[in-house]
Amino acid sequence: MSSIDSVSTVAPPTSADPFGALTSGEFLNILITELSNQDPLSPSETKDVLEQVSVIRSIESNLSLQRNFNQLIEQSEVASAGNLIGKYVVGRNDRGQSVESFVGSVTVTREGPVLNLLNGQRAPFDQIEEIFDPALFATDDAGDEPEAPAANPDTAPDEPDEPDGG
Repeated sequence: MSSIDSVSTVAPPTSADPFGALTSGEFLNILITELSNQDPLSPSETKDVLEQVSVIRSIESNLSLQRNFNQLIEQSEVASAGNLIGKYVVGRNDRGQSVESFVGSVTVTREGPVLNLLNGQRAPFDQIEEIFDPALFATDDAGDEPEAPAANPDTAPDEPDEPDGG
């Protein structure tokens, strides 16, 4: 049994990132323990120890890169969802039902951004299917919420031209 096996039997850190909880001093202690507990008749080669250190640092770097990448994705989604405030959206709620209205605000949840619509409905950001420019909507004179168009002008079927009466 190598000393690394004996060290690994210690209870793992409770942190979600075990390498993040490991300080340089603790790492050095593990390395010294490894070297002092090796078999004197078959000592570890320096290059083997350096390879182990390199592998551990590489894993730590990859975990850190993955965390940073995930944070960047989350921030990008929140910023994109925030840009939809004031826009008219069509999509699905978390139960798969169709929802549509103007976006009033955005709530950040563990599952990602959720759009809070002015009609009281909510839609996860990743369930938005269509986004309309508010300038396409007519407002009434009372200043109430704009009415949605009957159909998207880009997808509405063309109506046949009516012949002139003359």
